[in-house]
Amino acid sequence: MAPKVLIADKLSPAAAQIFKDRGIETDVKVGLDRDQLIEIIGKYDGLAVRSATKVTEKVIGVANGLKVIGRAGIGVDNIDVNAATSKGIIVMNTPFGNSITTAEHAIALMFALARQIPQADASTQAGKWEKNRFMGVELTAKTLGIVGCGNIGSIVADRALGLRMKVVAYDPFLSPERAKNIGVEKVEFDELLARADFISFHTPLTEKTKNILNADALARAKKGVRVINCARGGLVDEAALRVALDSGHVAGAAFDVFSVEPAKENPLFGHPNVVCTPHLGAATSEAQENVALQIAEQMSDYLLRGAITNAVNFPSITAEEAPKLKPFIELAEKLGSFAGQLTETGITKVQIAYEGAVANMKTKALTSAALAGLLRPMLGAVNVVSSAVIAKERGMVVEEVTREQAGDYDSLIKVTVVTERQERTVAGTVFADGRPRIVNIKGIRMDAEFGPSMIYITNLDKPGFIGKFSSTLGDAGINIATFHVGREAPGGNAIALIEVDGELPPVVLDKVRALPQVQSAKPLRF
Repeated sequence: MAPKVLIADKLSPAAAQIFKDRGIETDVKVGLDRDQLIEIIGKYDGLAVRSATKVTEKVIGVANGLKVIGRAGIGVDNIDVNAATSKGIIVMNTPFGNSITTAEHAIALMFALARQIPQADASTQAGKWEKNRFMGVELTAKTLGIVGCGNIGSIVADRALGLRMKVVAYDPFLSPERAKNIGVEKVEFDELLARADFISFHTPLTEKTKNILNADALARAKKGVRVINCARGGLVDEAALRVALDSGHVAGAAFDVFSVEPAKENPLFGHPNVVCTPHLGAATSEAQENVALQIAEQMSDYLLRGAITNAVNFPSITAEEAPKLKPFIELAEKLGSFAGQLTETGITKVQIAYEGAVANMKTKALTSAALAGLLRPMLGAVNVVSSAVIAKERGMVVEEVTREQAGDYDSLIKVTVVTERQERTVAGTVFADGRPRIVNIKGIRMDAEFGPSMIYITNLDKPGFIGKFSSTLGDAGINIATFHVGREAPGGNAIALIEVDGELPPVVLDKVRALPQVQSAKPLRF
């Protein structure tokens, strides 16, 4: 059955056409209220929105078939990402579709601020000719301080350098090499405040960046500085900025975003040296077309090929990587499940080791799959999207180890679980047939495929075990599909992994556990 997508906000008609051209059934229903959306969302595999539709926890709670939510734009404030993550729903955005448009708007506001263009326009059209009132400043040779020099910030830097400005940037994640390549000087925040004639914000709103430009920072800023914010409301303490504007310490401000939107009132409104626009950073026809087409392509690739691009709650996987990764994701999840079903005490640490070719794949995705398999037997509703978050919440140390050199297998995944009582390791690989296999349990070699219903037995390597076990199941009318054994040494500890047809009744399991050589027996489901 073809996937089905709902477009709930106004997008370019070309987006719907992309879905349809790729065989995805598409409905366009704009302007739905919450109850209407709740009523129909259960029918869809994908939901495409902009900022108008609020994808709340209640909406997600009834979206039982939903696999992906696509936001045509950058911000996902209108989507409950935590609720989506808990339910295994990928949330995608389009962080680059608005980049040029938003950067250009920041430059436009900088010009407007420097030359007081909005005020001069209003005065002139009111019939005044106040040529001497609007004394501006040149941008050439001025220093622009950029807070957040990622995709948009680097474009602003490029345009500012073209205007012969000096550019300094504060961004903890900006490497010195990258700074050099784009022609900016990397500085600490205090130095940026001391040197910048203009400050432009291009960083997400987080706990660390909230009100980063507060009263204290404004006091340390260069007198006469001008502030531009086209990024996110809340990066600047607007009340403190108004005080600095009133005192003359700050010469002007240009804001496209506000701490509360729609902004019907704001401390900055009404100040003669302030320019405001109603969140127009992405408001160009080119940008709206770009993000609509981009989100349609991304959602289609995920629904049809398993490719994950620009997800905010899961590692990216290209369309080329997806088919290669799929059997290893299955392997990682089943190895985790094997360990999880045998674990009865609190987990303190999980180490997932990747050897050979698999070490060069997207190991973050594989680790998420392994954690999902590990945690599901204990916690129930855990998926590959939510597993890493849940593991962190429960205080588990998760460690990835990669070794590109292959050992006995071209690719090997090894899951080691450390609990309060013991340490258990299970390893597996994918052979040429594409089927995941267990190849090592607790250091004992074996070669076993995963079956829907299996029994894991630890026993002493003594004659008669296999015969007695087989007779016990035969007497109960239970068919053995596969039987795999391994041992540490002749006569020593041994293990058996047996696939059976159907469930193993508790009474039969008790008889297996009562066999003389059996140390433990555990039913497994995959």
